[in-house]
Amino acid sequence: MSQRHRLALEWGIVGLTFLAIAGPARSQPAPLAAQGCLGCHGPNGAGSGGIPSLAGRDQSELATAMAAFRANERPATIMNRIARGYTEAEIAAAVGYFAGTR
Repeated sequence: MSQRHRLALEWGIVGLTFLAIAGPARSQPAPLAAQGCLGCHGPNGAGSGGIPSLAGRDQSELATAMAAFRANERPATIMNRIARGYTEAEIAAAVGYFAGTR
């Protein structure tokens, strides 16, 4: 193996190691259902001001919260009205996205 090929292989291994440590990159934009959340919850759902972060939270926790908002069982200023506009599939897509975001 030539020096050039060995160097390319070594850099490839370094790059793969970095990706494994850093975690998966989000090359896809948020699903449409999750994009509506970003206006209040901030970029990638990281939270903004008094609005809580959604990023990295447990998927079942987020789904339970949305169900409680939809049923008017959880106090909210606006989330109870927003949650009623989402289908089960849209909620699943949004909470799946935010659970996988850091």
